Amino acid sequence: MARYWYEPLSFPEWFKRIFSFFNIALFLMTAIFFISEFRFDWFEKLVGSYLASTNEVRPEIGAVWEIGKQTTNAHESLKTIVDKKEDIRQTANAAGSFSELVSSLLPGEWVTLERQQFKSLYLSLEKSSSLKIIDPASLVWLLNGSDLDRIFCEGIKGGIKIFFIDRENRVIKEIELQKEDIIEIENADKPLAGILTDMAGFQDRIYPARIFFDALLKLPAEIIPDLIVNPEALLEQEGKLIRVGIFNEAVNGYIKLGFEFEASGGDTVVFLKGREWAVWQLSLNLKGEAK
Repeated sequence: MARYWYEPLSFPEWFKRIFSFFNIALFLMTAIFFISEFRFDWFEKLVGSYLASTNEVRPEIGAVWEIGKQTTNAHESLKTIVDKKEDIRQTANAAGSFSELVSSLLPGEWVTLERQQFKSLYLSLEKSSSLKIIDPASLVWLLNGSDLDRIFCEGIKGGIKIFFIDRENRVIKEIELQKEDIIEIENADKPLAGILTDMAGFQDRIYPARIFFDALLKLPAEIIPDLIVNPEALLEQEGKLIRVGIFNEAVNGYIKLGFEFEASGGDTVVFLKGREWAVWQLSLNLKGEAK
């Protein structure tokens, strides 16, 4: 009996089994399903509606493995940022001049400077030139007397900004330095090839070296250091000092002095700056007006 149920013994029986009501109904329903899908695309629309209704609760990419990939990429990006920040910090802290500090920071990059480092950079400048950055009295108060907590340096287009920030996160002093200005400040006492008569600003105030130093040495001894504020720059030069010029303009209370040296390698001029009032006293001697 069981064999008869599962295995028809004749072709008519097979035929009856295949074209039974149940099989015909199943075939018709399947045909209707596929024909209606091809005609009306109702299945795609149904799936689309479902996905749209559940869009907010599904992952953005929609694949679980992508979440792990995003996490790995985020860790790598964070490590890159941290490494870059550390490189910037090390480069900035190793800077031996303000120009090197500017070169180490691109616009938008920043670093915190140690007090001692800023002090060293400032003291590396020639005395009169450093006034263009900040006067010594203000710096002494900022570093030693105020509630200064940190010095924040940010790269900007063509230079840097330096912020002095107190313990309450307030900016108590801000300095903006352009790269070209810093280079000019740092190179103020560098020798320049040429002669004084070819340089603008010294005309009619150029004296033979002997006459200049005769007038200089007649001044009280306490005035001379305010005229020759950086004698090392002169002592380092080779050759014979032949002429000295006095610039016709004062800047920040200083007047530029040009010392012309004659050497086998060519003439050079070394620039120093003397305090305005001391240069005025020297000019009186040079004009024979000192009493």
